[in-house]
Amino acid sequence: MEYYDGRLCVSMRELIDNNIVTESNYRNWTNRGRVEVARRGGGSADNYALVVVESLPTRYKDAVHEKLGSGDEILAAGWFRENYERDQKAVVWFNDREKCLVDFKDEKKRRQWVEECVVNASVLNCCIRLHSRASDFQRVLGNTYQWEKMAKAVESLREQFGHTLPTSMFRFRKKVAEYRRDGYAALISGKFGNQSARIMTAREERVIVSIACLENQPYNTTVREMYIMFLTGELEVWDYDTGELYDPETFAKKGEEPWIPSDATIANYLNRRKNKIIIERHHRSGSDFYHEQMPHMHRHNGNFSLSQITMDDVDLKRRMKGNKRVHAYYAYDVVSQCRIGAAYGREKDDALVVECFRDMFRLITRHGWGMPAGIEVENHLMGKYRDGFLKAGEMFDCVHFCAPLNSQEKYAEPLNGAFQRSIAHKNHTGQGRFYSKGKNRIDRQKVSDESNDTYRDRHYYTFEELVADDRADIAEWNNTLHPDQKRFKGMTRWDVLVSRINPTLRPLDRASLSRYIGESVPTSVRRNSTVRVCGEDWRLSHPSVLERLAPNDLKVTAYYLPDEEGKPTDVYIYQGAYFIDKVSRIETYNRVYAEQTDEDRARYTEQCKMVSEYKKYVEDNDVPKIGIAKKMRASVPEIPAEAVVIPSAAAVPTAADTADGVFAGIDWAAAGFRDQ
Repeated sequence: MEYYDGRLCVSMRELIDNNIVTESNYRNWTNRGRVEVARRGGGSADNYALVVVESLPTRYKDAVHEKLGSGDEILAAGWFRENYERDQKAVVWFNDREKCLVDFKDEKKRRQWVEECVVNASVLNCCIRLHSRASDFQRVLGNTYQWEKMAKAVESLREQFGHTLPTSMFRFRKKVAEYRRDGYAALISGKFGNQSARIMTAREERVIVSIACLENQPYNTTVREMYIMFLTGELEVWDYDTGELYDPETFAKKGEEPWIPSDATIANYLNRRKNKIIIERHHRSGSDFYHEQMPHMHRHNGNFSLSQITMDDVDLKRRMKGNKRVHAYYAYDVVSQCRIGAAYGREKDDALVVECFRDMFRLITRHGWGMPAGIEVENHLMGKYRDGFLKAGEMFDCVHFCAPLNSQEKYAEPLNGAFQRSIAHKNHTGQGRFYSKGKNRIDRQKVSDESNDTYRDRHYYTFEELVADDRADIAEWNNTLHPDQKRFKGMTRWDVLVSRINPTLRPLDRASLSRYIGESVPTSVRRNSTVRVCGEDWRLSHPSVLERLAPNDLKVTAYYLPDEEGKPTDVYIYQGAYFIDKVSRIETYNRVYAEQTDEDRARYTEQCKMVSEYKKYVEDNDVPKIGIAKKMRASVPEIPAEAVVIPSAAAVPTAADTADGVFAGIDWAAAGFRDQ
């Protein structure tokens, strides 16, 4: 049934299919004009014949109302179809997983459920909109809001829109009220978010997980056995934090017997992601849990080389005789990944660290680069330099000490691994670990002795061989293509290092570097011009440097960074903590004139300049010549003697003439009353 030209009509098929009239009888009506045909059928399939309901005979009209309805709900359904709008706010709300917490394991089912909720919200919006429009409300449903007609009208739209709203008038009316009050949340079924399907309570789950967290790391079957012992009273369980002793009688029962979960149930609960995290936290060490379970920081690389250096120690995989290993310390540039410093030793000590710094700064000095802006180092070997050389702002602008046992924080760790898996593994045998898998696994032959912990390698190497091989590997590593070819297309690591130097680097402070990581030699200033360091004489830059020395103290300390052969390069002298001068080596010349070369004559000239500078300094600071003589005393004129008159004894005043005598007899109290 539908409205056509404002009149309620019924189609021929509805009359015939619902057994209201036969097809022959219908043909008879239309041929004789006994019923009014509002629209004749024909043409397309959607253009079917419609008969006005009011024109049907009374008996047939009552049958239409009984079987197909009175038409009010049809009018309402038509209004719904004309005014139905998809609720876009509902689409956003149900797809927001923070607001709508319902989740499905199958994403396809979730999308279907979201579509169902959006359609329900859109239909309810139509119902509320109809109620709020007075003119449409009276035209469609009369003077009163008839929930029966509304429910039937909404039910007729189920096939077209696919909504799942209640068919009962009372339940539909209740759903509309809930939707007005709670909004979209009222459309979420109560079957979501409840614990009806939960097999065991949260308290029982907590006890089972606590048993699984014991230090002996019990298996799931052992956890079940211990839980049964607890329920039967054979085992006491208490909370360490609160001291509560758990009572087995308060736990779930099956009839009068305690409910005992199966092995599968125990396994399912212990394998839940939340419980596995808690169990791992109790079973693993802090370092293992941090590296395997905890989230980690995500970072990206910088843009300029020498902006940051990262350093770390490594034990070379191949060993020397006696199962001794060569300890190495490396310095990497973070952006280019080049190894710019390396040191080797038989012991992992401070000397190894210092030598790595020296090797790095020798490379920087040769190429004239500036001071690296930042550095990240480990804590256990570098902690002693925290308040000196590695104090932020002292040598490096940024200094970061990585947390102990946190290999993820230090970028040198993954670089060491990449070097090991690529260059070292390609060039040498025995690269890997005995517990690794695949190509990185190495075999070790165990020696049966009293320690039961001795292994024999297939081949042993000397210290010099291992160092030479590693130096060659470093050169190959630096000259291979940079792994980030998207940014540095066709460039090797060394190309990136050289071409991407940070333009804001400070000049290299070799004087401070020599003092912190260089060799120190106590010496003294000789002949006001030279100091002796490593058996050689080094001259002051200028005689005026002597003015910086403390009075009556010529002792100084010489600092220098040794080269690859251990010889001094630039030498700086300090007196205590105060910088005095950078001295230069005195190059000697051949005393045999017949054998002198141009180089000898140039050295002779330099030494003459040094002597001339000293002479000029003395002359410029010379004082004027003065003469001195003792000052003679001037003659004193003679004064003639004169006689002096001495007063007699009678002229000496007596006690009565003094102040004490004059005022001795006065009554000062009486004198005060007289003054008033």
